[in-house]
Amino acid sequence: MEQFQKEKEELDKGCRECKRKLAECQKKLKELEVADPESGKGELEKLQAEAQHLKNEEKTWENKLEELKRKERKMPWNVDTLSKDGFSKSVFNVKPEEKEETEEQKEKKHVSFVERNEKQIKHFGMLRRWDDSQKYLSDNPHLVCEDTANYLVIWCIDLEVEEKHALMEQVAHQTITMQFILELARSLKVDPRACFRQFFTKIKTADQQYLEGFTCELEGFKERVRERARVRVEAAMKEYDEEERRKRLGPGGLDPVEVYDSLPAEMQQCFDVKDVRMLQETISKMDPTEAKYHMQRCIDSGLWIPNPKAEEDGGGGGEEERGEGCLRRK
Repeated sequence: MEQFQKEKEELDKGCRECKRKLAECQKKLKELEVADPESGKGELEKLQAEAQHLKNEEKTWENKLEELKRKERKMPWNVDTLSKDGFSKSVFNVKPEEKEETEEQKEKKHVSFVERNEKQIKHFGMLRRWDDSQKYLSDNPHLVCEDTANYLVIWCIDLEVEEKHALMEQVAHQTITMQFILELARSLKVDPRACFRQFFTKIKTADQQYLEGFTCELEGFKERVRERARVRVEAAMKEYDEEERRKRLGPGGLDPVEVYDSLPAEMQQCFDVKDVRMLQETISKMDPTEAKYHMQRCIDSGLWIPNPKAEEDGGGGGEEERGEGCLRRK
């Protein structure tokens, strides 16, 4: 397998180099044709011959690559051919097609998997070195699956919500590692356990394009985690505020904080100092309709409780504070 991969790389390199030379030659041809076709006739014919030669050479390289691909397609996809450090015997082969599960079945399966393997998943999430991750997955191949990736994603969001930013970034790295392995398995149409060694081989040999793709996806994932965490925190705060508001509601269903904020400044001052006489004097100076409107809202919000005895006697002027303080504020 190693010799096969080496041959493929050499053919790819040769084909790219040929294409590069052909492109340069064609560029020179165009420049010469535009400049002065007659005076550079000899050079023009020379470049045309070189271009034709490079086209033939390019076709030869492409034929060799196509032949190699045909051989590759005929090779069985298993551990022996996917990884140079594979086992002497294949354990997993092409993943058979499975009957699609319902959402409920998937949820039950995920919960069961996490219950059995949560400690191991978290251990994998804390690993830092490629070699350590590969060895741990070799010892625990059942972790190479979608359930592990899904758990790690949720864990990342939880950590960000808890403001454990450095730990979130560590687990995010392992999350993308697992997702890259799963994506490789999908592209090869094999069981993920059959190809995770190929991922580590590729990432450790510093394939620049592959490494850049990994880093780019990691940074994008961390940004998405931060956004999800922010939304979750905002929703939790909104729910908390709403719950607190429901607890504050008075007998008439009004929020005492909102009612207080809507009162005229003179009435607010009376509630601030908890002075009943001052409140009565303030009300007497107000327009009766406005005063009645505000006092009714104070009663409905629980800011003020009329004197039960005065209500029974039919009097409207006697009012008393609610305990030690008639105003409830955040």
